[in-house]
Amino acid sequence: MAEIKSVCVYCGSSPGSDPIYVESAQTFGRILAKEKIQLVYGGGGIGLMGALARSCLEAGGRVTGIIPDFLVGRERALDLDHNIVVTQDMHERKRTMFEHADAFVALPGGIGTLEELVEQMTWVQLGRHKKPLAILNVKGFWDPFLALLDHQESQGFFRRGSFDFLVAEKVEAIVPVLREAARELSEEELRNGAAAKLVAEEM
Repeated sequence: MAEIKSVCVYCGSSPGSDPIYVESAQTFGRILAKEKIQLVYGGGGIGLMGALARSCLEAGGRVTGIIPDFLVGRERALDLDHNIVVTQDMHERKRTMFEHADAFVALPGGIGTLEELVEQMTWVQLGRHKKPLAILNVKGFWDPFLALLDHQESQGFFRRGSFDFLVAEKVEAIVPVLREAARELSEEELRNGAAAKLVAEEM
């Protein structure tokens, strides 16, 4: 049984139109702190990213922000002292986030969040890693995306079971479902660097 010590969270640099998105991010930040799980995220200080990181820090949690240099000003990178990693580009950012994480969670967000989520789904499908991946489907935010996956499957573009991901309707359910998924993994499987190697080969 592997233990989840860090979680990479993908989420929007905007707050969204419904207050529940920010509230969910803040709640998850506090949960991570309480459970002594390190937060790994995009490093920004605005939108859901900022709400998530600040709530985790205020609750006594550990936070590592990873941000490319061209976004430091645009996304108002939080001052995390030695726990902020500035990368040269997006490829390096994603590789570094992968290397720091035992699991992945997608909160509501925009195109960037969607791209990061789909990339992790692709790596799981290709067998590049087995780290748990969860989606917070608060107020049905991800319903259209999940419907698209169902459509793609029905049209024969992938088969059910070719990759696994978890869906949590409530923020309080995220850590339990991640831990349950990790029960089936070894420490080596949870922390292997296959996907990081894949990114490096693509650069």
